[in-house]
Amino acid sequence: MAQRQERAAALIQEVASELLSRRVKDPRIGFVSIVKVEVTRDISLARVYVSVMGTEEEKARTMEGLKSAQGLIRSEISKALGMRHAPDIQFVLDQGIEHSIHISRLLKEAQKDSGEHGE
Repeated sequence: MAQRQERAAALIQEVASELLSRRVKDPRIGFVSIVKVEVTRDISLARVYVSVMGTEEEKARTMEGLKSAQGLIRSEISKALGMRHAPDIQFVLDQGIEHSIHISRLLKEAQKDSGEHGE
């Protein structure tokens, strides 16, 4: 990724995180953390990868809430970047953290089972 893209992605992540934690008060949005941001070469689109803790229903509601907050987030990003046209914001649910937790849990269970069987 080019340096301009990297700077834009970092600033978008910072602004979006700040907005989600302090200004966006949508009750549908649960515990969300921004994992990473990818920006297209021309900075016309920013994919914001989010991790959401909770049930599948809570995740779906959170994604709906994020979608409805896109306008505010895009507007604030435009101000922060000093651009007339802010990139379109696309929220993507990232399952990586949950997948890691699940694998870790499975490994602990397997380790416990092998200890019980004296292997």
